[in-house]
Amino acid sequence: MRPTFQEYVLENLDLNRDAFTIIERTLAYGQRDELRWLFSVYGADKLAAWVQQSGWRLLPRRRLLFWGAYFSLENLPQRKGAWPH
Repeated sequence: MRPTFQEYVLENLDLNRDAFTIIERTLAYGQRDELRWLFSVYGADKLAAWVQQSGWRLLPRRRLLFWGAYFSLENLPQRKGAWPH
């Protein structure tokens, strides 16, 4: 995941303080091993809540659709803007 956190020093990231960024980057770009680690650290409930509250505006569309289906989230807010794709 080092390339996903280029602007951060990984050793300085705190699992609690930087949870928002860690969850965002890992759900957006993580592979199987990174996602397994993320679920073990934060748990499915916290990750589903994050997708519901913030993921709809931050995750790439394809990943948002995947995580929405994975967590069976309904009524995710829709993105609005000049480029809705």
